[in-house]
Amino acid sequence: MFKNSISWVAVALLFFQIATVNAQDYKTENIILITLDGMRWQEVFTGADSLLVDDTGMIESPGSLLPDFWDVNPIKRREMLFPFLWNTIANHGQIYGNRAYGNMVNNSNSMWFSYPGYNEVLSGFADDERITSNNKINNPNVTFLEYLNQKPEFKDRVLAFGSWDVFPYIINEERSGVPVNAGFDIAEGENLSPEELLTNKMQSEIRGPWGEVRLDVFTQNYAMAALKNKKPRVLYISYGETDDWAHENHYDQYIWSAKQTDAYIKEIWDFVQSDPQYKDKTTLIITTDHGRGTSKTSWRGHGSSIADAGQIWMAAIGPDTPAFGEMKSQGQWESARIARTIFELLGMEYPDSKAGKLIEVMVK
Repeated sequence: MFKNSISWVAVALLFFQIATVNAQDYKTENIILITLDGMRWQEVFTGADSLLVDDTGMIESPGSLLPDFWDVNPIKRREMLFPFLWNTIANHGQIYGNRAYGNMVNNSNSMWFSYPGYNEVLSGFADDERITSNNKINNPNVTFLEYLNQKPEFKDRVLAFGSWDVFPYIINEERSGVPVNAGFDIAEGENLSPEELLTNKMQSEIRGPWGEVRLDVFTQNYAMAALKNKKPRVLYISYGETDDWAHENHYDQYIWSAKQTDAYIKEIWDFVQSDPQYKDKTTLIITTDHGRGTSKTSWRGHGSSIADAGQIWMAAIGPDTPAFGEMKSQGQWESARIARTIFELLGMEYPDSKAGKLIEVMVK
């Protein structure tokens, strides 16, 4: 009896040691999540659309996109549009969603527009019963940002920046305590950096064409200033221009904004790899909230009435993500899986059982 007790104790200790080692295997200590609003998977994987790239109804100056974005080879076109994605992440990370290979990524929600899409990404599940509009209503669901902000090791080290002014409600800033700078918010507080002071001034003088969405350059500048000076462990950034230019049927602006966002992401990653807190200890995940239509008329819109608007994509790079590049294995993934995967990378179990499954291949 005594010997059996010892053996069971030994087995229990062995399993505890294995679990501890496995939890410590992950090198990720920081997370950066980035979303490009309404960015189609078609451009991500094949570059500028042959139907739209020189359409005089969507291009202010006919032919203006061709030198920088057009080649008959779609592999070259996508590299022209997203050089960081296809030269860095494709070589050192993973990119999901090329449906030509049967590698499919979809929304779990059936709405196929922004608030439901962002709720799914951030909370880990669709909520088609309560999240049914883009209205400024505080999210009843707890996001992974809020869960992390509740933990002592992450408290006050979780930040969010977005171009759309609905993000304080999607993240439920009031309840979660996660600071959200979105829409036309300015940087506030004591000891603002020179970058923040200049961005405050410029944003007050350059309003942009939309009443609820600021230009992404301001979101980028605020996020970069915070990354350098406040050193968050978890950072969420949402860029909005791609969706708004698409709604206005400006394919040229949509394409230019997409390439600029790729450059913004490179700027972030270059800083991450130069800073001791972040270098080789940070996982970057990129996705979108929804897709769009595919014809000359439907590409402007999305929502449940637009076929294929629930088709999306995602990418990741970091110390715990194997460098498989463009994923060509057949399978189905959803943006609802991102929240649980982030917790796994940080060595924790996601606290909400409703969240999507782990993206196992994204984690060693």
